[in-house]
Amino acid sequence: MSEAQLRETICHIGRLMHQFTLVDGTSGNISVRLGEDRVLVTPSGVGKGQMTPDQLIIIDMDGIKVGDGTPDYLKPTSETPMHLEAYKQRSDVNAVIHAHPTYAVALTIAGLDLQTYTIPEAIISLGHVPTTPYSTPASLENRDAICELIRDHDSILLSYHGSLTVGVDLWAAYYRLEMLEHTAKLIYLVHQLGGGQPLPAHQIEKLVKLQGVYNTVQIT
Repeated sequence: MSEAQLRETICHIGRLMHQFTLVDGTSGNISVRLGEDRVLVTPSGVGKGQMTPDQLIIIDMDGIKVGDGTPDYLKPTSETPMHLEAYKQRSDVNAVIHAHPTYAVALTIAGLDLQTYTIPEAIISLGHVPTTPYSTPASLENRDAICELIRDHDSILLSYHGSLTVGVDLWAAYYRLEMLEHTAKLIYLVHQLGGGQPLPAHQIEKLVKLQGVYNTVQIT
């Protein structure tokens, strides 16, 4: 995609995140690589449902705003360090989305792991989704919390806070976010219905083997 197309796509995904209550107010942030040393990020303090392409900001890999014509009052998202950590550690990651999905965050507050009840599609598409210890939002603590986990995971839950999903492109990262929240909602409903039985270990092993076969097909 061209830079103009990437800007439009970020705004489109931002509207979807707002529509499906994956963020609230001005929360959440989205970024995409523009090259080896530049990243396009959402601005701080702007609702994801109301963003316009010209409000997106180009930064370098140190988080410094590059002169791209955006107004001085627009600053890169406060979660920039977390995004950049993902790019620095994963050459295969070209897009990062941080959101506040309701059911997923509720599970972390309740002390429930996303793997409490194994759901076949989630195993294939998301793999294991770890939960970080609590870290202060909009701080370097978030970067440090995902530092080790991002090496091997495309979806991470931030305890009491939100989620981080990455992908080869913007849509891959967004689809993982949708899957994560859908899975969390299913787990919530199972608990409301009195609980359930996890899949047998041998069935989980079969699904794990399918990850490499179907993962790309399902998220792109």
